[in-house]
Amino acid sequence: MPQPHHVVIVAFPGIELLDATGPAEVFSVASRVATADRPGYLVRIATPDGGPVTTSSGLRLMADLAFDDVAGPIDTLLVSGAIELVDGGVEPVIDHQVTTWLRRAAPRARRTGSICAGAHLLAAAGLLDGRPATTHWLTAGRLAAEHPDVRVDPDPIFIRDGRMWTCAGVTSGMDMALAMVAEDHGQDLALATARMMVMYVKRSGGQSQFSVPLSVRSSVRGSERNSSDDRIDELRRWIGEHLTEDLSLEALAARTHLSTRHFTRLFHRRTSTTPAAYVEAARLEAARRLLEDTDRSLPEVAAASGLGSVETLHRVFRRRLGTTPAEYRRRF
Repeated sequence: MPQPHHVVIVAFPGIELLDATGPAEVFSVASRVATADRPGYLVRIATPDGGPVTTSSGLRLMADLAFDDVAGPIDTLLVSGAIELVDGGVEPVIDHQVTTWLRRAAPRARRTGSICAGAHLLAAAGLLDGRPATTHWLTAGRLAAEHPDVRVDPDPIFIRDGRMWTCAGVTSGMDMALAMVAEDHGQDLALATARMMVMYVKRSGGQSQFSVPLSVRSSVRGSERNSSDDRIDELRRWIGEHLTEDLSLEALAARTHLSTRHFTRLFHRRTSTTPAAYVEAARLEAARRLLEDTDRSLPEVAAASGLGSVETLHRVFRRRLGTTPAEYRRRF
């Protein structure tokens, strides 16, 4: 009888429960629906000391073994993520016991992956340098800023780069685990597993369709803030209330009584994006809300959001969200 794939899921205090249990359940179901000639999966939870950990939901997760007890080769090594709310923002939790152990354990794993903010732990361990990676959209900017050697893409549900895998928020760990099942055993077993779990075997679009683009915090803090920042913030509020007006670079610069060059520099300093990209994101966000909350036709949505035409509406949805307006409305 073939030996099962050895999966080790790293857990520590404060992790999202589904980061660990979601992939574990995918591997468990795959093992149950696989035929006898295919090796299943043996999933074990490892914590720094082998004791239980309390997750973000307050539920305790029991461990199978301590880090020091993980011996021999590992087929799949996955690290869960944890986030904290600090001063109205989101902070990924970096557990240094975990990062230290990951540096030692990852080289003996056939593949290594992270779920949600677990990517921050892989990056802190130096395992993502020079690689493309993703994480939850809320912390992707933080990952890119703190680890410039990591090529962060905030949109994909998951990314595979050789033996290294990273995925987006929480339930995307299950999508990634399904892709691992497909890699190990073929698409037929992945599809059977997805059917059993009432999941899509592959989700359409990226995680941008689940995010709120305009919730990104301004890039200037506290004592660094000045009157120019206040002027840009006031303009951003005005943009949100006047999406159907002329929001060209020249019109916005004129409204702030600045040259286009100086305005563009100040806007980027405050928001880490360009005026044109911000305006498009604001109009896209308005279109999303209209699709979610009203039954307006697509031409009406395009006009009311400032995107103008159905053609532009489709183009922006495809480029930024990886889906169509009609599919977005159906899903949300």
